[in-house]
Amino acid sequence: MRVLLMKLLSSLMLIFLILGTALIALIWYVLSDSSVGPHPPYHHAQNSIRSDSSEPCKDCRDNIIDEVVKRYSHGWKKQEENPKRFRSLLRSTCNGLTKSIVTQANTPLGSKVAYDGEKRKPFVVTPKLFSTFAKRHPFLNKTWNTCAVVGNGGILTNSSCGKKIDSAQFVIRCNLPPLENGYEREVGNKTDLVTANPSILFEKFGGLLERRRPFVEKLRSYGNSLMLLPAFSYGLNTAVSLRALYTIQDFQSPTQPVFLNPEYIRSLNRFWRSQGLRTVRLSTGIIMASLALELCTSVDLYGFWPFSQHPYGHHHLTNHYYDDRQSKKKVHAMPAEFEHLLRLHSQGVLRIHLGECLTTTRPVGSATTGG
Repeated sequence: MRVLLMKLLSSLMLIFLILGTALIALIWYVLSDSSVGPHPPYHHAQNSIRSDSSEPCKDCRDNIIDEVVKRYSHGWKKQEENPKRFRSLLRSTCNGLTKSIVTQANTPLGSKVAYDGEKRKPFVVTPKLFSTFAKRHPFLNKTWNTCAVVGNGGILTNSSCGKKIDSAQFVIRCNLPPLENGYEREVGNKTDLVTANPSILFEKFGGLLERRRPFVEKLRSYGNSLMLLPAFSYGLNTAVSLRALYTIQDFQSPTQPVFLNPEYIRSLNRFWRSQGLRTVRLSTGIIMASLALELCTSVDLYGFWPFSQHPYGHHHLTNHYYDDRQSKKKVHAMPAEFEHLLRLHSQGVLRIHLGECLTTTRPVGSATTGG
C-alpha cells in the first residue's frame, strides 16, 4: 500500500511539474510577445530613428519622414554656448586639430601603426612610408568661421544649393563626387578638402594599376584641395592609397594627398559610442561632420538625408545626386547617424539643410588662428 501511495504521489508531482512548466512558458510567451513584438520604425517616446536594414512599409516610411520633418521644422536658431561645449568635448576626446591626419610629428619614424578597421599585427613605419606623411598638420592652430560639409544624397537634386555651399570659407566633400556637367548649380564647385575611399579607386580607376591619367583628370575639379585617403583603415587600402599619392606626385597635380589617422578614427568611434550611436563603422559623412565641428565656428550640412523619399512631397530620391548606387547598409547606420546629427541641429550645434536653398549667401572670409 505504501509503495502504491508513493508511486501515486510521484506521478502527481510529475504532472504538476509538467503543467507548471507549460504555464510558465505560456506566461513568458504572452508577455514577451506584447513587449518585444514588432514596433514601428519610429519610436515617438524615444524620439529616435531606427536603423533597420529592411525597408519599412510605405505608410510607416511616410510616418517616419513626417515625424523627422516635424522635428526639423521647429526652426533653427543660432546658438553660442552649445557649439562651444560640443566642440570642446570633441577636441578633448578626439583632437582632430592635431590627430585627424597622419603627420611626421604624430606618427614618427619607427613607430607602430594599427589599422582601425581590422585586427591585424601593427606595422612599423619605415623611412619610405614616413616620407609620404605630411610634414605639418594642415589644421594646426587654424579655425574657420563657416564650413560646409557636402554629402552626396539625392536630396541635393534640384536643390539650387551650389552658391550657398560655395559661400562657406571651408568646403568639405565626400568620396570624389562629380562637380561638373550641370551639377555646379546644385552642389557648387569650391573644394578645400575631399575624401577618396579606396573602393572608388578600385571601381572607377582600376586600383591605379593601369592607366592613371583618368584619375588625375578627375582631380582637376578639386583644384589644390586636400585629398584625404583612409590608407590605414584596412591592409588592402594601404597600397592603393600610396599609388594615388605617387600618381598625384608623378603627374604634378596640385591636389594635396594626406592620410586619415587611424588613431583619430578609433577615438571618434569611442566618442560617438559614448553619445549612444551604435554602428559597425562610422560613415565618411559623420566623420567629416565631426572634423568640421572642431575646425569651424558654424557648420552647415548638405546632402545628409538617409531616406529614399523627399521630406517635402515624398517623391522618390536617388541614393546620390549623381547616381542610384546603394550604400552598404550593414556597415553604416545612416538613419541612426542622421538622428544624432538632427539632435545637434535642434540644439543649434550645426545646421542641416533640407529642400531648396535660398539665394542669399554669407560673405566669404578667411581662416583665423587660434581656437
